[in-house]
Amino acid sequence: MASKGRTSLRIAMAIVIVVALGWRHFHPQEPEATGDHPPAAAAAPAAVAPAKPQTWRLGSLTLTPCELSEPNSGLSTAAWCAPFEVPENRDDPHSRTIHLKLAVLRSSAQVASRDMLVMLAGGPGQAATESWPAVSTALSPLTAHRHVLLLDQRGTGGSNPLTCKDEGAGPEGGVDDLQSHPEKEREQIQRCLKLLADKADPRFYTTSVAVQDLEDVRKALGSPTFDLVGVSYGTRMAQQYAMRHPEAVRSLVLDGVVPNELVLGEDFAQNLDDALKAQFARCATTDACRKRFNDPYQTLYQLRDALRANPHMVSFRDPQNYQTVQRMLSEASLASVVRMFAYTPLTSALLPLSIDAAAHGDVGPLLGQAKLLSGDLSDTMNGGMQLSVICSEDADLLTARPQDAHTILGTRMIDTLKNVCSVWPKGTRPDDFHQPLKTDKPVLLLSGQYDPVTPPRYAEQVASNLPRSRHLVLTGQGHNVMNAGCAPQVIKHFIEDLNPAALNVKCLDRLQPTPMFIDFNGAEP
Repeated sequence: MASKGRTSLRIAMAIVIVVALGWRHFHPQEPEATGDHPPAAAAAPAAVAPAKPQTWRLGSLTLTPCELSEPNSGLSTAAWCAPFEVPENRDDPHSRTIHLKLAVLRSSAQVASRDMLVMLAGGPGQAATESWPAVSTALSPLTAHRHVLLLDQRGTGGSNPLTCKDEGAGPEGGVDDLQSHPEKEREQIQRCLKLLADKADPRFYTTSVAVQDLEDVRKALGSPTFDLVGVSYGTRMAQQYAMRHPEAVRSLVLDGVVPNELVLGEDFAQNLDDALKAQFARCATTDACRKRFNDPYQTLYQLRDALRANPHMVSFRDPQNYQTVQRMLSEASLASVVRMFAYTPLTSALLPLSIDAAAHGDVGPLLGQAKLLSGDLSDTMNGGMQLSVICSEDADLLTARPQDAHTILGTRMIDTLKNVCSVWPKGTRPDDFHQPLKTDKPVLLLSGQYDPVTPPRYAEQVASNLPRSRHLVLTGQGHNVMNAGCAPQVIKHFIEDLNPAALNVKCLDRLQPTPMFIDFNGAEP
């Protein structure tokens, strides 16, 4: 469940404006001396701006300037970084030490608030330092008064990542990238584990251990209180941290909520099917969409049935380099593509058109866009860490769901998880891990109306145990909604005032679903 992750998928645009002020503007040159005009008395030396600090002491940490690069982009974010070491196995003082990537975005305030904003990334498998650009629109306004902590969770980003990508020996983009052949799946996992053996023990890359890392970081920073902002899987991390360290938490924002009670993966097929039905039902409400596509849901399942009977190789143009690409189009690949499309309002609005084109033999629109989305996912999602989390915390609780066999996703997710987790090493899980969070801390919960992975009912379940909470469902939105409309202002007021009941959220009423595309020029005028 990524931040636009996909287990969570992200589509973001960034604009950088660079303003250069010339040296001569601040340092005008003195006129040259001539025979008729003797040199004037020496002017007082110009004031020299103080040098920028090279270090910043925060708690017991000494931070230095750094740049956080954005995957698949030349953009970066200025930050302050410090090395941070933790034991890999916290129960063994002689275990190896691993390095976590820790960055702080410094507030522009002369004296920042005592509390600190903490962004907890999705997935599981995404890194906070890499995910920041996707949420910066929503959270940057808060840096006027607060520092922001970005800590790559162990196993992701720059924190000893459980990476097998270079050797093609593992599910780098997560469980969705595994093939649908059980023996091949297990062989991939075994190769990945061999590559990891010298640098990591996957048993120690779970949510519970990461909670201990985060608390160690908090103490090193001088023990500020945290405003936790969890995105998708990050909402699980936020709830687990609040359960273990309630005194350290000032507030929580949970976007795309994962209840503690949830067994990750078990409901995915049904959630996706519900979201697709709801989205496609919109087509029947407009004449242009109904006349153009009739019943997109029915067309999707007709295409699924045809591919089930006849999977085959197809060719299409890569949208990035326009080279011809060949790919096996099968029932499983269709399900993976459709699931990715369902995460965001824009790609969901393209889905009826793309499915219709594929049903008529033109797979380029569907698979071309999917290649862009899956490439982004592969570069930002750590599949090894994802398996450490799910195999340790959920896999043994997965139950067969034969009722999902008719859905687009079918039973593949549960089947795959059970298969790969039979090989992947498993860590321990606290006895109360799947107990609901109960706290009187202020909590803001956000859901998208058409979220295909963490539907609004999940947030309602969590909110039922939180007396100082408020749940907002954003019309027409998908998975992860904090950037939508005026949601950034709502989040800002919540964290500043800590009064969820008094929030003015009428501005969210302006949000509407993205109109369905009738052709590739857009929706009906």
